[in-house]
Amino acid sequence: MLTARLLHKLIPPCAIASMLLLSGCSVNVKKNDEGQEKNVDIKTPFGEIHVDKHAEAGDTGLPLYPGAREKKDSDEHDQSNANVNLSAFGYGLRVAAVEYESGDPPAKLVSYYRDQLKKYGSVLECHTSGPVMSSLGVHDSSKSKELTCDQQSGSNIELKVGNQDNQRIVAIEPRGAGSKFALVHVQMRGRDTI
Repeated sequence: MLTARLLHKLIPPCAIASMLLLSGCSVNVKKNDEGQEKNVDIKTPFGEIHVDKHAEAGDTGLPLYPGAREKKDSDEHDQSNANVNLSAFGYGLRVAAVEYESGDPPAKLVSYYRDQLKKYGSVLECHTSGPVMSSLGVHDSSKSKELTCDQQSGSNIELKVGNQDNQRIVAIEPRGAGSKFALVHVQMRGRDTI
């Protein structure tokens, strides 16, 4: 669910559709041992999309919280882990997103990940009431690339570091006595950032 929300916010659906409709398109799908799609590569003369559904915490540049376990998908359409790379027309987007669960309360995860994120810069803490990652979006290049909080109330916590072009996010949601959390690394590049 996180991965689907994230991709809808970051990649305009028309960009993907237009790349797929272009002539000279090749699609390569690799399946795992159970016959489920694991990797998808789409190449056109104008760009490429690569999706790997087997992302891990290390792909985000962050360690896994001790004792955490991978969040189980509720069904085959609820993919919680992915590495997505999109490049077209001199622009690119890479997103690594993984979801986990822990029996520890959010405060312990906040303390642990705040310390881990410090190596990437100043850590911004946001409190939200909506779904995790609700404030993530593509920036307007004429505005500041500084990360901000869209709201500051609610029980969900997002720790952010970096800028709009290269950011790491830890989104933590209380679940009973424990927590559900997501680790995300988003890198955007364009003609102005190359």
